[in-house]
Amino acid sequence: MASSSSSALETEIFQYIDVHQSEFIENLKEWVAVQSDSVQPHLRKEVIRMMELAANRLAALGATVNLVNLGSHQLPDGWDLPLPPMILGELGKNPQNPTVCFYGHVDVQPAKKEDGWKTDPYTLTEINGNLYGRGATDNKGPVLAWINAAETFRALKLALPVNIKFVIEGMEEAGSLGLEKLLEEESQCFFSDVDYIVISDNLWLSNKKPVLTYGSRGNACFSVEVECGDKDLHSGTFGGIIHEPMTDLIALLDSLVDSTGRIQIPGIYDSVAALTEEEKKLYESIEFDLEEHKKNSGVKKFLYGTKEEILLHLWRYPSLSIHGIEGAFHEPGIKTVIPAKVVGKFSIRQVPHMDLSVVKQQVVEHLEGVFSKRNSPNRLKVSMPLGAKPWLTDFNDPLYKAARRAIKTVFGEDPDFIRDGSTIPVARMFQTITQKSVMMFPIGAADDGEHSQNEKISRYNYNEGTKVFAAFFLEISKLHHCLRETSSTEAKN
Repeated sequence: MASSSSSALETEIFQYIDVHQSEFIENLKEWVAVQSDSVQPHLRKEVIRMMELAANRLAALGATVNLVNLGSHQLPDGWDLPLPPMILGELGKNPQNPTVCFYGHVDVQPAKKEDGWKTDPYTLTEINGNLYGRGATDNKGPVLAWINAAETFRALKLALPVNIKFVIEGMEEAGSLGLEKLLEEESQCFFSDVDYIVISDNLWLSNKKPVLTYGSRGNACFSVEVECGDKDLHSGTFGGIIHEPMTDLIALLDSLVDSTGRIQIPGIYDSVAALTEEEKKLYESIEFDLEEHKKNSGVKKFLYGTKEEILLHLWRYPSLSIHGIEGAFHEPGIKTVIPAKVVGKFSIRQVPHMDLSVVKQQVVEHLEGVFSKRNSPNRLKVSMPLGAKPWLTDFNDPLYKAARRAIKTVFGEDPDFIRDGSTIPVARMFQTITQKSVMMFPIGAADDGEHSQNEKISRYNYNEGTKVFAAFFLEISKLHHCLRETSSTEAKN
């Protein structure tokens, strides 16, 4: 569906994509069939095969492709496992054109039919206009949509208006092992002539309206361990005469957040960036259906009653979630034991301008303070095994202006500018290391079910996503040349 504002060139491109959409779906079917699960070691060969398949696809497009060897990594059992190679691809070297780098991944989360899938997760199956299969939306579909867009120019014998560089990995679902090191090594080489970086590895906020994402929350993961001795004890023999680790731990976890969702750790909100009027207006115009979101989540009631409050607390403010307790009896039946050691797991999604080291200190001091008031002889240990910083960029950047125009051309409406409540380490990683403009440009709908059973991308989103990437090539090229001419004129004056 192209809007009436489409040019003759865009119309030609969009018509080609419509005519060849079945072919593009067959390509996605071929990719989904590869069980490129990077989490399970026994499927590592499949991930490597997927990387080779993607490299061959780029080479057929005319790209120069380098499969970079990343070595191996050690599993917890001491076994060394080879890392899949990283793809660095390059299509076009016209010095007059802007160079856009696209990042994506072709590894997937684990999936089995018996987990609750309606169809075989590795057989792309179309039902009522939806294409079901593991990796359909996360992230094989968007990667192929970008390639399909570039291929359309080639098939129509049209000059590609941008130079494209590809960074495609096979370990995103397992922590992007090796990516950061490679980016650092290539920052002055592969990325030296890159103008813009685009990532399409997230989803729209709703099922119908396109979005552009300009920020995400960070994540600080904590473990709080309470130990009384070296062995579990019988509750009939020791219950009522000792300080039980589980009782201490429950009290500690209960002190973290109140019934309204507000974090109770002193000072935790002190560094949260103030909400500007410009950003506040963005929240007012964002299309977000509270009832639809409630239905998707399966809960009966949210902590807040308005769209603006919900979005602010999803994106703009920190949150604390308790995830589980290690060491506690959790199987069916009854076991009247007092665990000797229990470990609580929780995380804080932090926002600009919260500092990870300060957050850690605040958490430790708070928990130690609560624990000391209990006069417990048990041993307390608080640690932060994982910390990722938030990502934020300027949505007035030319990159976002070009994408906005492309979306208006293809979908007939402006996108919403949103943040993401989850953590997207790769966006901050690219921005920090390369010092280039980074944009999150999703094409999947909110109900696509990434990581879940019955993951899908609709035929519509896959096809229109291909069109919007092609339109984006044209828009970023026009805008880039315009900026260059303006800069040149100012320099002369």
